[in-house]
Amino acid sequence: MKHVHVIGGGLAGSEAAWQLASSGIPVILHEMRPDRQTPAHETADLAELVCSNSFRSDDADYNAVGLLHEEMRRAGSLILAEADRHKVPAGGALAVDRQGFAKGVERALAGHPLITIRREEITALPPEDWDRTILATGPLTSPPLAEAIRSLTGEASLSFFDAIAPIVFKDSIDFSKAWFQSRYDKGTGTDYINLPMDRTQYDSFIDQLLAGEKHMPKDWEGTPYFEGCLPIEVMAERGRETLAYGPMKPVGLTNPHNPAVKPHAIVQLRQDNALGTLFNLVGFQTKLKHAEQTRIFRQIPGLENAEFARLGGMHRNTFLNSPRLLDASLRLKARPALRFAGQITGCEGYVESAAVGLLAGRFTAAERLDQALSRPPLTTALGALLNHITGGAQAETFQPMNINFGLFPEPADERDERGRRIKGRERKKLYAIRARRDLAAWLGTAITDLEPSSNPETMAEAATPPSSDRRD
Repeated sequence: MKHVHVIGGGLAGSEAAWQLASSGIPVILHEMRPDRQTPAHETADLAELVCSNSFRSDDADYNAVGLLHEEMRRAGSLILAEADRHKVPAGGALAVDRQGFAKGVERALAGHPLITIRREEITALPPEDWDRTILATGPLTSPPLAEAIRSLTGEASLSFFDAIAPIVFKDSIDFSKAWFQSRYDKGTGTDYINLPMDRTQYDSFIDQLLAGEKHMPKDWEGTPYFEGCLPIEVMAERGRETLAYGPMKPVGLTNPHNPAVKPHAIVQLRQDNALGTLFNLVGFQTKLKHAEQTRIFRQIPGLENAEFARLGGMHRNTFLNSPRLLDASLRLKARPALRFAGQITGCEGYVESAAVGLLAGRFTAAERLDQALSRPPLTTALGALLNHITGGAQAETFQPMNINFGLFPEPADERDERGRRIKGRERKKLYAIRARRDLAAWLGTAITDLEPSSNPETMAEAATPPSSDRRD
């Protein structure tokens, strides 16, 4: 059987390759690193996480991304299987040891007998004799390939800044000022490190952020930011209290060092690796120059002597106007033998990128096997996300989007036994119950309950090839 080529070894490309191979289709996975690095990557690992180590909420009942996690587990996702195996404490979120996670994904792909990994940069559109190809080159697509895509589509790719948060060594944090606690004591209640600020300290911090020297390459000027990943100094520019009501909000936390005094703001740090030695500053994506980051962030109480494992940075993301350029199964209308997957399609987030890779792999496998594969129902997280990027959004105003319940159709049965409209959290539960039922029908599997799996690792066990070495 002829190979399917997958270009790009990030989350989407890795997931697409896995879905193809799991369907019995031979795959050649092309990854340009380490021959050509990007401004954001630090290793040559497949599925390297370049920003946060969090896959966000794992609540499959009341959160759309948690529901997407569950749907991907049920669909045999490699990315979710490895995330579950390498998770670290993060309250109600799914966060991973980034190195262990990437190594696990690469080990599984390299160990699959139907997958060949080639370390090479693809600088032009695939030749015709490649037949089916999935382009999952991500937001940092190689410039020559990006230009070839632009020439073929006749569209100028849109782009936006994406900023990376700093990572701190835990043993350099002053715990006479810091404490462990999750907001509202979710999870184990001790998954985050908290650093309090009073009003004077907060005002000084805001002044420093606004005055700090920023890094802004000229060729990126005029590029809009993605609203879901704003640099912290950009948030501060929108109003002095923006951070105190955003990533630095003090609600749901009590300072055990001074419980009678409510902080004006709190900086949270989330565990970044399995050993618990590294913590990242939540919401602190930044375009400050490195020297400025060190100076300003060490003024945060508890970080006076902080040592940084990685300072923040930023890079430019590019994406297609997918509602105009892609068909309902992610094929490029101008050349249907090419499919796109991941962030280049205009989805946003680790999980969403991998989910689109999962769909691209399944659609391509069905074509190769001469099987019919319908789109996942719009009532599922997979279907809602796919619909948004392939026609649900307006092409004229298309922007990257995380999965959210606003992309789902409203439930038909939305009233309780007294005839009152169901609102709030319980309304979200209606979306989740309906999604599980409709996903089961699409996957062709039986479903014995409408509750989330209590053991996601077991659900994703099929994502491990018999020949792979699972040692961490």
